[in-house]
Amino acid sequence: MTKRLYKIEEGKMLDGVCGGVAEYFNIDPTVVRLIWAFAAASGGGVVAYLICALVFPKKSEVI
Repeated sequence: MTKRLYKIEEGKMLDGVCGGVAEYFNIDPTVVRLIWAFAAASGGGVVAYLICALVFPKKSEVI
C-alpha cells in the first residue's frame, strides 16, 4: 500500500493535520505540533496549516 497524507479523525486537536503528518512520518504527534507552533510563531505556519486542512482528505476517505 502506498503511503498517503491525510487528516486523522480520532485524537485530533484542531483539524487532524498534525496527527496525519505524524502518522505519515511515524513520529509522535506532539513533536509535529511543536514544530508547527514554532513555524506559526515565525510567520508561515498558520497559512500552511490552513492550506493543509483544506487539501488533505480525511483518513476515512483514503482507506
